Amino acid sequence: MAAPADKTIKDLSGKWVMNKELSDDFDTILQMQGVGWMMRKIISMATITLTISEYIEEGTNLTHIDIQQVASGGIQGTTERRTLDWEFREHKDGIFGEVEGKSRWILLENVDKGPDREWLTRGWLDESGGEHVQSYVVCEKGGWTAEQIWGFEEINDARYHTRHVVVRKGDDWKQARLVYNFQSAA
Repeated sequence: MAAPADKTIKDLSGKWVMNKELSDDFDTILQMQGVGWMMRKIISMATITLTISEYIEEGTNLTHIDIQQVASGGIQGTTERRTLDWEFREHKDGIFGEVEGKSRWILLENVDKGPDREWLTRGWLDESGGEHVQSYVVCEKGGWTAEQIWGFEEINDARYHTRHVVVRKGDDWKQARLVYNFQSAA
């Protein structure tokens, strides 16, 4: 199901299921990130559900986005705890290992210039005062970085939560759009 009108980038709380028909194939991204063939095949066959809790920390005005990923069959994935303050935090990911990531609110015109800027900034609906979530992850051991912009897009006359993803390793980079169906309130 597409996203209901009351779900915005300022309130992603609920259960979201990756729409594999509308999402781009991200196997080449996982390969670039060092994920082995068998794990990539398992990921490609699984249904990925995100349970998101978005809230503002009392007394700080900082937005937090906590995400619990579960694959079909009840296989527990990674829990991500994002604070939108653009400060690096360490995270142990079940697939990628040790990474550092940071997240923030951003206007699209403030996304860094580069060869992938057009991909990261195009196609978005103009909602929530133009703000989107930007995520940036560094995997020192794997030698890659990943940047994401989150928001909402209209696809086939329906509104969806999407993420534009760019993974860079050396001079190479790959991109994909991930599309999510809203399933239910958390």
